[in-house]
Amino acid sequence: MRIRQWSGKWVIIMMLIISGCSDGQAPVNVDLRKGQLAPCPDSPNCVSSQAENQSRWVHPLRYESERARARAQLLAVLNGMERVEIVQADETYIHAQFRSAVFGLVDDVEFLFDLPGFIQVRSASRFGYYDFGDNRERVENIRVRLAKALENTGLGS
Repeated sequence: MRIRQWSGKWVIIMMLIISGCSDGQAPVNVDLRKGQLAPCPDSPNCVSSQAENQSRWVHPLRYESERARARAQLLAVLNGMERVEIVQADETYIHAQFRSAVFGLVDDVEFLFDLPGFIQVRSASRFGYYDFGDNRERVENIRVRLAKALENTGLGS
């Protein structure tokens, strides 16, 4: 009985520690560097279309329309998702924050419109070492939603 009381206390303590680590402050490795997204850290909780490491690489998003229209569709897709906040959105760069449902941990997702028809993407967890594939899954979910949105407006990829 006494062990059960302590284990409950440890769960609460761990939740407080984790939630304290997700204070919403942006990490220093978010934003553009010389016209590219920041590289992924050494931890496996990041994917990027500009990653040199094959295990962290994802395809860039594609579109066959004007940049402004594709950008508007991407913003609409992001705004239609749960627990997302658009932090920055200009002509060529979008930074969104996704919060996990349970602990409110923040993942940063960035989009860079560089070459016509391509949107570079980076999704990284702020906290922890492993993400259990969440960032890759999120990028692929956004890819599917964007392709469907572009197809429905005749701007397909």
